[in-house]
Amino acid sequence: MKMKEMIATVSIAAFAALAPRALRSARWMLASAIVLPLILLPGCKKEETPTPEVTVQAEHPERGTMAEHITADAILAPLAQAAIAPKISAPVKKFYVQRGARVNEGELLATLENSDLAAAVQDNKGTYEAAQAAYATATKAQVPEDTQKAELDVEQAKANLSLNTSIVNNRKQLFAEGAIPGRDLDTAQAALVQAQAAYETAARHLESVKSVSREAALKSAQGQLKSAEGKYKGAAAQVAFSEIRSPIKGVVTDRPLFAGETVAAGAALITVMDTSTLLAKSHVAQSVAQRMKVGDEASIQVPGIADPVPAKISLISPALDPGSTTVEVWLKIDNKAGTLKVGTPVKVSITGRSVSDALKIPASAVLTGQDGSKSVMVMGSDNTAHRKPVTLGIQDGDDVQVTNGLAPTDTVITTGAYGLDEGAKVKVGPAEGDDAKPAAGKGGEDK
Repeated sequence: MKMKEMIATVSIAAFAALAPRALRSARWMLASAIVLPLILLPGCKKEETPTPEVTVQAEHPERGTMAEHITADAILAPLAQAAIAPKISAPVKKFYVQRGARVNEGELLATLENSDLAAAVQDNKGTYEAAQAAYATATKAQVPEDTQKAELDVEQAKANLSLNTSIVNNRKQLFAEGAIPGRDLDTAQAALVQAQAAYETAARHLESVKSVSREAALKSAQGQLKSAEGKYKGAAAQVAFSEIRSPIKGVVTDRPLFAGETVAAGAALITVMDTSTLLAKSHVAQSVAQRMKVGDEASIQVPGIADPVPAKISLISPALDPGSTTVEVWLKIDNKAGTLKVGTPVKVSITGRSVSDALKIPASAVLTGQDGSKSVMVMGSDNTAHRKPVTLGIQDGDDVQVTNGLAPTDTVITTGAYGLDEGAKVKVGPAEGDDAKPAAGKGGEDK
C-alpha cells in the first residue's frame, strides 16, 4: 500500500465515531493532514541557476621588435637668456630695438640719461691729466735734481775736508819748527773737525736721497696718478653703464618700459633670448636616468604640431634634485625656423633599450598585486580564467615585454581581467559600448 493511502485510511477510522460537529472539524484536519505530507514529501527538485559568463577581450602574445620609450613632461627653455638690468637708476633716454627684434652680441639696445655722468667724466679726466704731468715732473725733474744737489754737496764737503786736512798738516810742521804759535794749530784742527762732520752729513744725505727720498717721492707721484686714473675710469664706467648693450646674440623677448620712464638699478630693462636652439628640461627617476646617455635620440610632442620634433639628450645632471630626488635631463632641439616657443609645455619621448625578438602583450592586461607582483589572466580551453604570474621587461607605448611566465599560445585577457576570480567563466565579446567591433581580438578568433 502506498504511503498516502495508509495515512488516509488511518485518519478516517480514527475520526468515524466523532459527533457531527467534531466530524466537520475532523474533516478539515484530515484534509490538512493529507495535503501537508504531500507538500513535505520529496517531490520535484528545484532547477539550479547557471553560472553567468563574463564578457572579456583577449588575444595571443605577439613577437616582434620593441624599443623602450621613456616619456616625461618638459618645458621648452632658451639655449641662452639675458635679462639685462642697468647698474644705475636713470630715465630711459632712447630705445633702439622693439620686442621681437633680432640683435647681435654687443649691439646697443638703449641709452639712459647721462649728462651729469658725462660732466663727471670731464672733471675727472682733467684731474687725471694733471696727475700725469705731476708724475712726469717728479720722475724726470724733481727727483734727479735732488739727487744731483746732494751729490754736489758731498763733493764740496769732501774738498773742504781735504783742504782743512792739508792746513792742519802744514801747521803741525810749522809749529814743530817754532814758526807759529800753538793757537794757530788749534784753530786749524778745529776747522778740520768741522769739515769732517760736514762731509759725513752730506754723504748720509746723499745716501738717503738715493735709497729713501727718491723711492718715496716716486711712490707718492705714482699714488696720486693712480688715484686720479681710478676716479676717471670710474666716471667713464658710469657713462658706460648708461649704454645698454646685448651680451648675447638672440631676439628681444621683453621690453616693459617706454622712453622717458625711469628704470631702477637691478630691474630688468630688456630681455634677450637665444631661441635658435631650445632645451626641453625634464625630470626623470634615477633608475630611468641610469639607462640614458648624452647623445641619445629623442623626440618631443608639441601642442599644435602633428609630427614629433626630433631632439637629442645634451645634459644629464650629475646630482639628484634635492626637492624631488629626480634627475634633470636636457634635450636639445633645433629651432632655427622659430616655430617653437619658449615656455611651451611638451611631452618628451626618449629612446632607450631595444629588444629584437620580444614577446609582448598590451599593458592593460597586466595586473599588479598589493606586494607589487605582476600577473595576467589567461583563458583556458574550458573558457575559464586562470591567473599566471609574469616577469616584465621593457615597455613601448601600450605594449609591454614579458620575459617569463607566458607562452605564445596562451590567450591573454586584455580587457575585463580586473576583479576576475580564479576559474570564473568568461567569453570573448565586443568591448562595452562598441557593438560594431568584431568580438574579441586575436584570442577570440582562435578560440
